[in-house]
Amino acid sequence: MEFFRIKRDIPFMSYGKLTTAISLLTFILAVFFLFTRGLNFSVEFTGGTVMEVEYSQGADANQIRERIGSLQLGEAQVQALGTNKHIMIRLPNKEGITSAQLSNQVMDLLKQDQADVTLRQVEFIGPQVGEELVTNGLLALGMVVLGIVIYLSMRFEWRFAVAAIIANMHDVIIILGCFAFFQWEFSLTVLAGILAVLGYSVNESVVVFDRIRENFRKPHMRNKSVPHVIDNAITATMSRTIITHGSTEAMVIAMLVFGGAALHGFAMALTIGIVFGIYSSILVASPLLLMFGLSRDNIAKVQKKKEEAVV
Repeated sequence: MEFFRIKRDIPFMSYGKLTTAISLLTFILAVFFLFTRGLNFSVEFTGGTVMEVEYSQGADANQIRERIGSLQLGEAQVQALGTNKHIMIRLPNKEGITSAQLSNQVMDLLKQDQADVTLRQVEFIGPQVGEELVTNGLLALGMVVLGIVIYLSMRFEWRFAVAAIIANMHDVIIILGCFAFFQWEFSLTVLAGILAVLGYSVNESVVVFDRIRENFRKPHMRNKSVPHVIDNAITATMSRTIITHGSTEAMVIAMLVFGGAALHGFAMALTIGIVFGIYSSILVASPLLLMFGLSRDNIAKVQKKKEEAVV
């Protein structure tokens, strides 16, 4: 489907060196913030206390979050479980205070506002559980990356595969760097968002690379230079890119604005990932093809004409 068609090819590759340099600088900054500031891991990773409370008349999660913040117990997570009558509260560990003491302090504070609140259950997440979640999360991320590497290596010529892999890793590091720089909480939902971005970004790269490969085989493109072939392929997919990513980004921004604290991390990871996924597929992966020496011979080998036998 195309709502519009761009008649003249946009010279993306003429800016290839500039965009690659910008991407490299951004990547280095992201790695720097990851090492210097680190990620602000949530209770799921660091351990803590998880409480589930119930209100007979319902409650406001934002108000509860503000009230718990007055106890200065650290960054607490408050989210509704289906309805505003069931609230889950996650509290980080605090030295010198047991899980039971933490839950009692919170319940005493909540009862001052609404006496109908009851404690349904309380669980303590130890540091060992947090370490297991970190290990399993990294394992899941590694398996996804490995699967993408195998898929791209089987589907494309090695230059395409390496360029797409670098572009995908670029997106992941940029997301992690943003979370490290702003010290946004890194939770399991954020990890889920990063895994979603990996699949989303590789899909865009595959679409662009498929069109590039098709262009090399088209008769009217045989006399065109490699940068011109790539520019034509990217321009031809612009309508699809704008429609697909525009509608997806609109939905994700709606989640970011109206989803509340429970979806904030997930929506933020997707928002950043979609923007950089488009950028990397067009202005990182494609220029890398030129740097790796992509030529017509790599894609469509020209068949030599057989010499006619002299009678």
